[in-house]
Amino acid sequence: MPDDAGFCYKCGAQITETASFLIVTTPTVAGYRIKKVLGIVTGLTPRTRGIWGQFVGGIESMIGGEVTAFSSEVEKARWEAIDRLRSRAKAMGANAIVGLDVETSSIGQSNVVLFSATGTAVLIEPENPNETTN
Repeated sequence: MPDDAGFCYKCGAQITETASFLIVTTPTVAGYRIKKVLGIVTGLTPRTRGIWGQFVGGIESMIGGEVTAFSSEVEKARWEAIDRLRSRAKAMGANAIVGLDVETSSIGQSNVVLFSATGTAVLIEPENPNETTN
């Protein structure tokens, strides 16, 4: 993938710089200590499948295997929820999120799927500020 790419060529997800903002699924970040817990943050994105996507998905589901009509849309929605989570955490003054959890659920009996990213916004600092990491 080119260094200046703004979007993933496979799934269409936006590529963002994360070097100064860490997001992990673990409760801690190796090599860092949590200086301050700022609170729970959530990023949500409700999505619906359009008529064309439902049509193509219906045909693919009859054949069996991966429903590629939905794969890239699901990946985009997941990253959108994580980006919203990151934005909210940054607005709180965080430089990391620990305990990331991404879930999906259906809303009622509609075709709407809710993507939810939840984590804890924190301020972290290196355990040994004199060490440099490569």
